[in-house]
Amino acid sequence: MVRSLRDIVELAKARGTKTCVVVAAEDPEVLLAMDEAVTHGIARSILIGNLRGIEEAADTAGVDISKHELVEEDDPPTAARRGVQLVSEGKANLVVKGLVSTSNVLKAVLGKDGGLRTGRLLSHLSVFEMPGSDRLVIFSDGAMNISPSLEEKAEITQNAIDVAHVLGMTNPRVAIIAAIEYLNSDMPATIDAACISKMAERGQIKGGIVDGPLALDNAISPESARIKGIRSPVAGRADILIMPDIEAGNVFYKTLVYMADGCCASVVTGAGAPVVLTSRSDSHASKFYSLALGIVLS
Repeated sequence: MVRSLRDIVELAKARGTKTCVVVAAEDPEVLLAMDEAVTHGIARSILIGNLRGIEEAADTAGVDISKHELVEEDDPPTAARRGVQLVSEGKANLVVKGLVSTSNVLKAVLGKDGGLRTGRLLSHLSVFEMPGSDRLVIFSDGAMNISPSLEEKAEITQNAIDVAHVLGMTNPRVAIIAAIEYLNSDMPATIDAACISKMAERGQIKGGIVDGPLALDNAISPESARIKGIRSPVAGRADILIMPDIEAGNVFYKTLVYMADGCCASVVTGAGAPVVLTSRSDSHASKFYSLALGIVLS
């Protein structure tokens, strides 16, 4: 089982070199992360975009552009469609977002012609490494599904469990997060959490031990779970945290990054291939680890 983000890089090396297609690749930070992935031998790269812009971004980043295949396409939405088409045709293994809007990338991914539809819900997840911790924690969904329904939360949970399996977590402990750890009819997240737990118990969600509602403290802290008298195979030891909505997930993500020095790898799952949607404000390390995670999942 992987226990650090560096372990994900080593797992990517064991999978062999994969081809990553960067759409609208005129982004120095993305190019730097992509170049690092190439240097580590885990990736080959196809850079689609305005060639002058890519060359200028490479100069800014100090990247030797000769190590990367270039495809000219000045229009970012068209670059996204061309990149997704390459993956759909088996000529690349995953899609990486450059200087193009997330909506344009997802529109290309979900396109009926040449897209990567699978019939599954797409969801965003992050794999976090915290200073002083000896393990990774996965959480979802902090960047994509705004206010997921009960059925969508169940799919988000299954997507996260499937990723955990790839990372060597054979039977991950999944906490369905709410503000409190007991049912309250005025708090719909607690009702959804209880339903998802029952769904897992009946085999509708497979491959993990699922419990909720659990508050964040008693999901990750054994001491908090003990003080509150919570008896659960998940409480205090959660490997996966499923957030109730995008506000909770996004605030949690940014709190870990900006106030706790956390580092993460993030990816969109549920499509026919991984989609790496990094933010411009993400660190270089986060972009590189996200590429490594996408390569592992491809």
